[in-house]
Amino acid sequence: MSDNSTLPDWALEHMNRYLETDGEDGHIWRGVPTLLLTTTGRSSGAARMLPLIYGKDGDDHIVVASKGGHPDHPAWYLNLTAASGVQVQVAADKFSATATVVDDADRARIWHMMAEIWPPYVDYQDKTERQIPIVRLRRN
Repeated sequence: MSDNSTLPDWALEHMNRYLETDGEDGHIWRGVPTLLLTTTGRSSGAARMLPLIYGKDGDDHIVVASKGGHPDHPAWYLNLTAASGVQVQVAADKFSATATVVDDADRARIWHMMAEIWPPYVDYQDKTERQIPIVRLRRN
């Protein structure tokens, strides 16, 4: 079981609906596809699950560590930089994956793709001085 005590109520509600219905209610959120990502807490070692908007690049799933344009990276991103092995659920499909940060060669193309899926990412980037990381989730 994962520790989700730090999630905002709306995210916890979304995640619980996703889990209870095996993604039937929750995979599409506000018109965009979402997945459930579980990382391992870098300090606690506890499983940490949260819902994230995703895109596809070939067979890989892509997520954005935006944190709404906050100056700090989200905890889930810091967790996967410490331990790249993650668990993913896309609708009813559950699998292990390896998370890697998208490098400069692919970044512009994938950023554009993700901004098409969720246009607020552009505003989030404008709000912060950090470069918002893009993460590739490759099924093991």
